[in-house]
Amino acid sequence: MGGRWPYHNGGPQQCRRQATSSDPFMLTCAPMFYTIHTLQVMLKDNHIWSHGSITNAVKQARAVCGFALKIEVECGTPEEAEEAIAAGADIVMLDNFEPAELAEAAGKLKDAHPHVIIEGSGGITEESIGSYMCPGVDVLSTSSIHQGTAHIDFSLKITKKE
Repeated sequence: MGGRWPYHNGGPQQCRRQATSSDPFMLTCAPMFYTIHTLQVMLKDNHIWSHGSITNAVKQARAVCGFALKIEVECGTPEEAEEAIAAGADIVMLDNFEPAELAEAAGKLKDAHPHVIIEGSGGITEESIGSYMCPGVDVLSTSSIHQGTAHIDFSLKITKKE
């Protein structure tokens, strides 16, 4: 222990009491200071397929990352987004939606779950970003800034069992 904060890996921790049936005084701790790489966990299709469902992937991520990190789930349908939210995701990324589909899905999700961050992604460019802006979307992301640059193409994709 150092000062008033528990220390782990040389840095102060934020802690909260998380009573369990076996330990009514258990503390769960997470780093107080973060870098861009420690702010959230992002679950993509590989993670979901390897755990069998969005629900299982979110539960496993929460068990590993604790309460302090946000969990983001890449979703291809509104139904997947609803499953992610029900499982405890903090952020849902609506990926590869057309602008009108994004507006409709994001609006319904935000009305039902105002605490969840809704992100739009996939196919968004500098030229098209205006058509993706809508009231239910909190964040828009694009990879167009690096599209067209030279790169090496390789994949670590896990093949989904049918």
